[in-house]
Amino acid sequence: MGAAKVASDIKAVALALLMLLAGLMSGTASAATIDLRRSACGAILPDGSDAARVVSAPYRCHGQEPNRGAPWLWLRLDASKLGALPPNWDILIDQTRFDRIALLVVGRDGSMRIERSPDELRGHGAPGGLLRFVIPLAGRDVRGLYLGFRNIDELYLMRKLEARPGVRMTDGDIRWLLLMGLFTGTLLSALLYNLVIHTGQRPAFQRWYLLWVSVALAYGLVWTNTAAFLVPWLIGPLAVRLNLVLVGLMVAAGNMFFFAVIEEGVLPRRFAMAGRTLSIAGAVLGFLAAADGWLPPGITDRLLNYVIAATAVLIALSSGIAARRGSRVIWFYLIGWGPVIGVFLARLTRNLGFAPQNDIVDMATFAALAFEALVLSLAIADRFRLIRQELELARQRREIDLAETKTLRLAAHTDFLTGLGNRFAFQQQAHEWMVADRAFSLFLVDVDFMKDVNDRLGHAVGDTLLQHVGAVLADTARRWPGTQIARIGGDEFAILCPGTQRDEIALADAAIGLQGDVWHAEDRDRPLSLSIGSARFPEDAQAVDLLYQNADLALYTAKRLGRGRYTRYDPLQRSLRDLQIAFIDDAELAIERGEFLLYMQPIVSLDTGTVGGHEALLRWDHPRHGLLPPDRFADVLVAERIGLMIQEHVLELALGALREQGERLGVLSVNFTSAQLAGPRGAREVLDRLAHHGVAPDRLCVEVTEGVMLDRAADSILANLRTLHDAGVCIALDDFGTGYASLVHLRQLPVDRIKIDRSFVAGIDESVGGTLAIVHAIVGLGRGLGKVVVAEGIETEVQAHRLRQLGCQLGQGYLYGHPAPPPASGEADRARRRSVAQEHGHRPNIPAIPRVTAA
Repeated sequence: MGAAKVASDIKAVALALLMLLAGLMSGTASAATIDLRRSACGAILPDGSDAARVVSAPYRCHGQEPNRGAPWLWLRLDASKLGALPPNWDILIDQTRFDRIALLVVGRDGSMRIERSPDELRGHGAPGGLLRFVIPLAGRDVRGLYLGFRNIDELYLMRKLEARPGVRMTDGDIRWLLLMGLFTGTLLSALLYNLVIHTGQRPAFQRWYLLWVSVALAYGLVWTNTAAFLVPWLIGPLAVRLNLVLVGLMVAAGNMFFFAVIEEGVLPRRFAMAGRTLSIAGAVLGFLAAADGWLPPGITDRLLNYVIAATAVLIALSSGIAARRGSRVIWFYLIGWGPVIGVFLARLTRNLGFAPQNDIVDMATFAALAFEALVLSLAIADRFRLIRQELELARQRREIDLAETKTLRLAAHTDFLTGLGNRFAFQQQAHEWMVADRAFSLFLVDVDFMKDVNDRLGHAVGDTLLQHVGAVLADTARRWPGTQIARIGGDEFAILCPGTQRDEIALADAAIGLQGDVWHAEDRDRPLSLSIGSARFPEDAQAVDLLYQNADLALYTAKRLGRGRYTRYDPLQRSLRDLQIAFIDDAELAIERGEFLLYMQPIVSLDTGTVGGHEALLRWDHPRHGLLPPDRFADVLVAERIGLMIQEHVLELALGALREQGERLGVLSVNFTSAQLAGPRGAREVLDRLAHHGVAPDRLCVEVTEGVMLDRAADSILANLRTLHDAGVCIALDDFGTGYASLVHLRQLPVDRIKIDRSFVAGIDESVGGTLAIVHAIVGLGRGLGKVVVAEGIETEVQAHRLRQLGCQLGQGYLYGHPAPPPASGEADRARRRSVAQEHGHRPNIPAIPRVTAA
């Protein structure tokens, strides 16, 4: 129901109520009705008093009559006013509480006594909350009229005592019935309207309102004896007691409704607490007032009226505060409750004895309650409108929050660069599949040469490459439904492929097919190279971390075997990894025990065959595994903290050998890494160690690869190399031709020597697909730039002859000698190595990692 329709109904009903109320008030006093209350006189008599005793009792009049009797209070009524009444006229008595009621009529021919208990009042009810007794004698024949109550309630609460002609329905009855019909219809409409206006969980203010309307309807029907049409015995003292209970509940429910319907935060908290206290007090006092058999009725009635008065004052103060604070609901409340509060104050004034008893206040009470029920229905409809608006706003906010939450969750699971899942998404998906015992394969994909791309072409191009890889992997994986792809590291991708081993093999074949895929950067098409490793759940691992480690071992194997390939996990890889970890644990003790040593490979003149120097190559004399070449341990140790200590040890061994061997070693070449040469003191540390051992700088040759030049610290490395070169240290560019931008490096670096990689030398004597032209170009370039050219890996005389023909000056390889320890050997050599190790243990670690070369 809309607010406009409710307002229209309220206007119509309010107009009808006002017209009816005006008619009721104007016709309340009937010419045929005789008021007997004002002239009544009272006397107190004991039980068993006969008619003579009642008639001759000393009655007190004009405000001197007793208020209640113990046990009987008799009222002498003025019979002289009854002369115009025909036979069977009615005497109407206001309902109150008593144990028994008696009516003594003294006529010309004798007396008649009518006596009833509360249980015997069926049929004696009249509209307006009255008891009716029929007197058969004509009014002119009545010589005396006496009304008696045994244990009556407070007499001042009796508002009506009158006589009228005996007809079935008087004007007063009709007015009461019309009023109660309108009252009942209005409250039932309000009740039904509020039952259907909202379904589901009802707000507190509506629950209190429904309780208030229900109690108010019951109160009106019981108080006016309208309920006696359906329940004939619900009259007299029982009705009075029930009315007291209903009044207390009505005060409590109305009070609670007020503090619930006002907008939250408008009223001070202490006002709401006071309202709840008065509500509890009203409900309790209603029951106590009805318990007149145990408690004095006068006291409990007065306390109940005081609570009603206090409630009215509290609501008035709260209404003023709410109005000043901009409450919208308070205006509906004041319009509806204003008339109700007014008539209840009028009833309070009458009940406390400050105003005479009459029907006007009682009729106005029920008209005001009907008006209030409609107005508050409109208030509730408006409150629900506001609630719906708040709920709509809350729904919109909730949708926004859900969207933001979804966006944040997506961002938390998404790689910002490729749009694929991230490491968290990968781990969560893998864990969910493992919990569900769903078989799947994990592929780890690493982009080869990613660091070179970033260093040479820039990170923007590197990002383009990663986006391209993510796109082609996603496109490839679409053929296997449910496959998940994530970027879990800088250049590392993970693929989770559910299904059988056949699906794993098919996906591996598809991934292998991506090798050489073209991607475009800086106006050039470039081939794609991917290293791929895989492992499977549950066959290869039962936990996410272990499965990842096994797939990573397979990936590491693929990279070690030359990159650009796929390798599946094999338990042997785990065994090798465990062995490498054991090497790491043994390495630090190996330094202390002097197990690391240098082997020397001669570098000779290709023209004369004389030895002009040596290259120092690292070996590990392991107590369990024997003599180990670098390819068995170097890659593992370089990546660990112990690699820094080994590099320092290598440099100390090399300088110690130069010091002891003198000119026999010639120029000693030692491989250096970027970590050793980075930093502002990289060159100074080397020169300090040369001075410490008394070795001339020109006896040392520092070998670096082109990869060192591509390091992030390339600027500081280049500066340190220039410092060493200026001090007389020889600088050699190792593995020339296998890296990138070699010509640029030759122009920038203070290079003295160029070393041709062994892979070129191996194919120099092949007639088809050989590398003769490449070697020829390198030698010509070196000699043209004034550099000494050194060929590595010479194993045959044919290779040496070709190199001499091309103009290469120096060479090394098995043709001229295998790597071997320096001339000093035996216990003296081991003592020297232990001495060097002890000296190294007392010096600070220099952050450098050796590049070791396998012979």
